[in-house]
Amino acid sequence: MFIDKQIFGAPLAGITDKPFRKMVRMFAPSVLLYTEMISCHSLVEGHKNCLRNFDRYDDEGNIGAQIFGADVNLMAEAAKILQDAGAAWIDINMGCPVPKVATRSGAGAHLMRDHKLAGKIMGSVVKAVDIPVSIKTRLGWDEEHKNWQDLIRVAIDNGISFAALHGRTRAQLYLGQSNLPQKPDLKIPLIANGDIKNKDDVQYAFGLGYDGVMIGRALLGKPWILGELGGFCKKPDNVGTVVLQHLDLMLEYYGNKNAIQMFRKHAAWYSTGMPNSAEFRIKVNQMDNESVLKSAIREFWGC
Repeated sequence: MFIDKQIFGAPLAGITDKPFRKMVRMFAPSVLLYTEMISCHSLVEGHKNCLRNFDRYDDEGNIGAQIFGADVNLMAEAAKILQDAGAAWIDINMGCPVPKVATRSGAGAHLMRDHKLAGKIMGSVVKAVDIPVSIKTRLGWDEEHKNWQDLIRVAIDNGISFAALHGRTRAQLYLGQSNLPQKPDLKIPLIANGDIKNKDDVQYAFGLGYDGVMIGRALLGKPWILGELGGFCKKPDNVGTVVLQHLDLMLEYYGNKNAIQMFRKHAAWYSTGMPNSAEFRIKVNQMDNESVLKSAIREFWGC
């Protein structure tokens, strides 16, 4: 599965859902993508209000399903469910900085502070499935505790196949500049993540020795960017048709009411930097009718 100098699409909460992944696939059919992070508790308990708990990945190609949690047994059980649903690999979130995950749940970035628990989770997940298991982490909890190399060594000892490193600490959240270190000699591939948004950034990360790169927030409003960076496609001539396709996929997946509310942020990202985009976003945020929204999109992009 892993190829040197591979480009990945990062797991983005509230973004990389099934409709968005289908959009990315239109421009980069073989690229490696991640799901949004999935709670092991929600998945194992089968919470019906969370659609992603019931996704299948058989028709999505190379999809890594990312799970988070602090319960060793539930993480293993969640990994089994996702393997059975067709995931190509399992990713363990060890970098999410938000308080709900990293402090109150003892998961995500908290595992950078508890390598013993992190090792137990990794070992349990690896033993539970027959597909590769990866981790995604950060430099450390804060500037005084940049211990990511120690965590990678724990990962290697527990059978992890590859890892992704975000160039910020937990304390930085998503603020400031990502600062990726030179990649040391490791027994597993290491993927660079954080503020990688164009070909120069990609080449810089490869120059630091990373085995692959992961594109995150640069995907917002640009589902074609992985195709561009991989040399598979160019930016579409009429973005408006892409926007409408994305909206249709969300309507099909979420239903009318929820899809329109959730699509407002995507409409804003697609329109960023265009003339009269602020006015367009204000209008869209007041719309709750499919036909009216589609008319506004056609008018704005002239399609």
